[in-house]
Order: sequence, then structure tokens, then C-alpha cells
Amino acid sequence: MRETQRVDKVLSNLGIGTRKEVKRLVRDGAVKVDGVIISDSGLHIDPKDSLIEVSGELLKYQEFVYLMLNKPQGVISATYDGKHKTVIDIIPKKYKSFGLFPVGRLDIDTEGLLLLTNNGQLAHELLSPKRRVPKRYFAMVEGIVNAKDCNAFQEGIILDDGYKTLASEIFVLKSSDYLTEVEVVIFEGKFHQIKRMFKAIGKKVKYLKRIQMAQLKLDNSLNPGECRELTENEVLLLEMRDVIN
Repeated sequence: MRETQRVDKVLSNLGIGTRKEVKRLVRDGAVKVDGVIISDSGLHIDPKDSLIEVSGELLKYQEFVYLMLNKPQGVISATYDGKHKTVIDIIPKKYKSFGLFPVGRLDIDTEGLLLLTNNGQLAHELLSPKRRVPKRYFAMVEGIVNAKDCNAFQEGIILDDGYKTLASEIFVLKSSDYLTEVEVVIFEGKFHQIKRMFKAIGKKVKYLKRIQMAQLKLDNSLNPGECRELTENEVLLLEMRDVIN
């Protein structure tokens, strides 16, 4: 048996307005379900099967929303904070009624790919230590990153709290005496992990940006602070299923 929901809840979740605003729309005769004007905002419907119109516009029901955000520096990966601006604060207003939350976290001064969703099951699977989902970062590191450092990352780094990280990989892109550009792939998400890993081998990360999570890659057309919904293929990639041709 399919689960039904109240019309006012469905429309509120779709970002049409608060429950109070939706009730007003219903009273004004602006809401149709399956072609019929309704008068009861508490009417239970199946949002997946019902045709819902508001002020003549046909709505597309979404149970789950997936946003790719290019997180800027200075914003924290949380739904609420009393001091700092959060990733929820900077997404478009139309998404704020969906109860989105960040999947994992990026440090306040780290940029790049952050997934926001209301799909708790998918978030759990992506963050589960058992799944060992790869996360790829671009980093600028002070000094020279050499073969010895790459081998240390492959063997696992002992952090300042005694924890030994899983094997990870460093790919050197560009190097000088003063700065090395690298990509780093890790399979877990400890607090400040990459910075602490480099600190453990005597180096300092000057800049850090996540560019990939699982098979999902950051859209380079997104400026810091911009977001977009994932495509159907991108959702399938996150679910680790075959993409649609």
C-alpha cells in the first residue's frame, strides 16, 4: 500500500510555501489535484501518482533532492550555526524546505564538492567506513612532496591522536622548491584529516579543495557558492549503479 500525505505537507515540502500559506492557496481555489479544485488542505493524496497544480502550474514531485555545491571558504558544513554562515544558508531559497543536510563535512577553509540531500540512506552508505568511499582532493603543500611522502601515505599515517589512517594516494601534479600541487585520495573522513596527515610528515597544506566523491566529480562550471541539482546519471553514480546511456 502506497503512503499518502496531506496536500499542505506535500506543497510545503516542494517549496510552495509554509503550511499556512498553502492553506490560503487552497482557500483561494488555486490548488488542483487530478484536475479537480480542492477545498481541504488536509486532503491525503499519493504525491507520486497525483497530478498537482498550483495557480495553473503543474508541479513535479520530488521525494529526494540532491544538490552539488561548490563550497566556498568561510562557510561551515552544517545545517545551523550560531556564529558562522552554513551551507544551508547559501543555497537557493526554493530548496530550503526539503530538509537538506550536508553529506560529510569540509573544513571552514576548504573549498569544493559537497553533496546536500534529504536521502538519509544514501548519505549513510556514502559515509560508512565499511564502504571506504574514495574522496579526491586538490592540495597545495609547502615545500617538496617526494616519493618518501607518497610511500608514507600508502602505508598509512599515524595522526597526532595515535590513529593510523587507511592507505591513501598522492599524485604529484607540479612541484617547486617552495610549493607542490598534488591530488590526494583518501577513503575515510577524519577531522582535518589531510592537513593532519601532511603535518605528521612535516609539511603544511596551504590550500585544499575536494574535487570528487565516489564517482561524482565537481562541476567545474560552478563558482564557489554555486550549486545545482544532480543529473539522473550522477545520482546513479553515487548509488554505485550503472549509468543510463
